[in-house]
Amino acid sequence: MLHDPISDFLTRIRNAKSQLHRYVDIPLSKEKVRIAKVLHDNGFIDNSIVNEEKRTLRVYLKYGANRKSVLNGLQRVSKPGLRRYIGHREIPKILGGMGIAVLSTNKGILEGEAAREQKLGGEILCYIW
Repeated sequence: MLHDPISDFLTRIRNAKSQLHRYVDIPLSKEKVRIAKVLHDNGFIDNSIVNEEKRTLRVYLKYGANRKSVLNGLQRVSKPGLRRYIGHREIPKILGGMGIAVLSTNKGILEGEAAREQKLGGEILCYIW
């Protein structure tokens, strides 16, 4: 049993990226699907497909010229042992706006800029750049 499924999600993507895989299969959960949608909307992954039969989420990684990954880093912030909550004024800009912060708010999982515009704080899940 996984104790931190979001950390497992990020680690699987990080490992697949380092080995230049085209896609990675991840155990399915609604939270991971929402995080994958945020990554897709911000251009960090190509696509994600849900396979209900196998209960997996297939994430297609995005590469640029010379097979260089669009994703440079993923960092888990809030952990099961130490949750991190912030208000909308404290949402950080990652690498001067080149990266994103992913937050879990009462309106769902949002990218940091969208949460700031809607004046929503919440649990900061991870940074992606």
